[in-house]
Formats: sequence, C-alpha cells, structure tokens
Amino acid sequence: MTVPSDSDPTSASGDISENIVWHENTVTRASRQSNLGQRGCVVWFTGLSGCGKSTIANELDRLLIARGAASTLLDGDNVRHGLCAPPAVLQGEHGQAFAERFGLGFSPTDREENIRRIGAVASLMAGAGLVTLAAFVSPYQRDRDRVRRMVEQDGQAGDFLEVFVDTPLEVCQQRDPKGLYKKALAGEIAHFTGISDPYEAPERPEIHLQFREGMTPLDAAEEIGQVMQERGIFGDSPATG
Repeated sequence: MTVPSDSDPTSASGDISENIVWHENTVTRASRQSNLGQRGCVVWFTGLSGCGKSTIANELDRLLIARGAASTLLDGDNVRHGLCAPPAVLQGEHGQAFAERFGLGFSPTDREENIRRIGAVASLMAGAGLVTLAAFVSPYQRDRDRVRRMVEQDGQAGDFLEVFVDTPLEVCQQRDPKGLYKKALAGEIAHFTGISDPYEAPERPEIHLQFREGMTPLDAAEEIGQVMQERGIFGDSPATG
C-alpha cells in the first residue's frame, strides 16, 4: 500500500484534500497564553488609505511592548513585499508563469485572496498567544467577516476585534502621504478604494474611531488598549508612555 506523504499527497481517487489532516500540537494554545500572561487575539484595523490605520497600529504596538506584552504587527504595504507580493515583485526571482499564478494585484478577487492569506497568518499568530495587529484597507465586509470566523473558530468569540478608523475621504485625500489619491484621480491607478472601487464600512465594529480634530495616534491607541483590557486580553492597564 502506498502511504501518502508531503511530496505525494494525491490519493487513488485524485482528491488531494482527503489526505490533509489537522495535527494537534502537544503544547496547547492555553499553555502558550498562560506562559505569556495574555490571550492571543487579532486586532484588525480597517479604513481608507491615509485614514491613520498604520500609524495608530504602530503606536498601539509600541504601548503593548512597553507594558511587556507579546505583540506583532502585519502592515498592508509590508505584506505586499512578500506574502502577498504583486506579479512585478515575483517575476524576477520566480519567472513570469509563477508570478502570474501567485502574484496578487488589486482586483476584487486578488484583494479577497490578499485578505484570506493575511487572515490565515494572523489566526496562526493569535493561536501562538500573540496579540496580532493587522492594518489593511480590507474594503469588503465579507472578507473581514471571513477572517473573523477563521480567528474565532480557531480560538473563541471575542478573539477578533475590528477597529474602524473612520476618517472622511476628503481628509484622507488632503493627507495623501504617498500621492495615491492624486494618481487615482488622474486615472493612473485602477481599482483604488474610495475613488474607483467601493469601501464597505464595518457594520458593527468592536471599536469605532471617528475622526476628530486634535485626536492623536496615542489617544486612539490608548482607547483601543482600554477596550482590550476590558475584554480580558490583559489583567492590567496598558502602558501610556
């Protein structure tokens, strides 16, 4: 009898999936979390380009590390350099056929796969007990809901906190730190959220950060940290400096 292996996963019936079996780890998630003194979770920042997602997520990460937490940050631009690289990035190293098959652009389907990959990684990190911060435009509600289901299925209800950084489009356009809105309005960038593609605002986010004059990234990060404490991620208040 032929025993399927990692290098030969196809069964006689041709169904690869039936030979993929989930293996439970000897070290449990509860043990990892107990070791770290925190509950693994995913804090998912969503909002228009330029709304402040990455800046606030970085500030929160700084506060968490200052208080001794184990956290990590997944950022939209950074992930596009590796895990979810576009074809142009992959082509030089892997060739055109590989790049066309696995590279991700910004069409609705590619955005869906982008968030699916990130959600899978974030869920694994939360399972290791890490506070996982994820900052992505993630414009479609269904994609964010899929990540929520993935994270909470692997853990428990409340392990996914959606943070809506609700900054008006006109403010994002005024900021335009990378000049993307200017290019999108000139027709140089296709499928740009808020201009040529829609943004579906969260229906019931755990945290709704509404733009207000004078609100600093630190203010926003402390607000999120307070909610995390109230939800039992930690046993004491996050650092504020």
